[in-house]
Amino acid sequence: MSIVIGGMIGLGKTSVADTLNAHFQNRGIKSKVFYEAVDDNPILPLYYELTPEELDSKRIPFLLQLFFLNKRFKTVKECLNWQEPIYTIQDRSIYEDWYFAYVNKNLGRISDLEFKIYEELVENMMEELNELPKKAPDLMVYLKGSFDTVIDRIMARGRSFEINPELKEYYFEVWKGYDEWVINQYAASEVLIIDMDTTDVVKSTEDALRICRDVEEKLNEILNRTKAHIG
Repeated sequence: MSIVIGGMIGLGKTSVADTLNAHFQNRGIKSKVFYEAVDDNPILPLYYELTPEELDSKRIPFLLQLFFLNKRFKTVKECLNWQEPIYTIQDRSIYEDWYFAYVNKNLGRISDLEFKIYEELVENMMEELNELPKKAPDLMVYLKGSFDTVIDRIMARGRSFEINPELKEYYFEVWKGYDEWVINQYAASEVLIIDMDTTDVVKSTEDALRICRDVEEKLNEILNRTKAHIG
């Protein structure tokens, strides 16, 4: 089974992924987390730290989207290469990358031509994946939260390149359309929505157990439905 953890910057995708991974392994289920490329990403700090003029002159937003797309495509293929039954957990999906590129286009950080090239590249990649037996995840666990929660969580984790007050407008632009995109446009898999305004898997064992239980119930529901359809 394949799971992706989606959601706004700072809401705890990695923590939820690690929580699910530990839960599965404690139950004797083989699982593996595929993390988002953040710490080894040479472009991401530039995206947050450079002035708008520098971002534009160096075309950093476009380069960043290509970097993430390349890494995400590699992750999808790695997930498919596992030959034994295993739960794969991806920290954000290749599908969400398009949403971030779309927001950056609307902000004028990516040109219409760059976005067209990006979309054509995504389409080409997905056509290649169509030749494989399974490219889409079984479930997206979508972390949903208020904008105040997003900002609080970003500040709390303290990545220096993320806490510039001037970035608040960018975070809002990403946040304001995220729910609508997931609920009304994302169609690659079923979605389980987790309210992160009332959930903290790091500080609350009860919250962590609840998420694990909800995810497992949803996966069993999907699996049973698939078996019934095949039968």
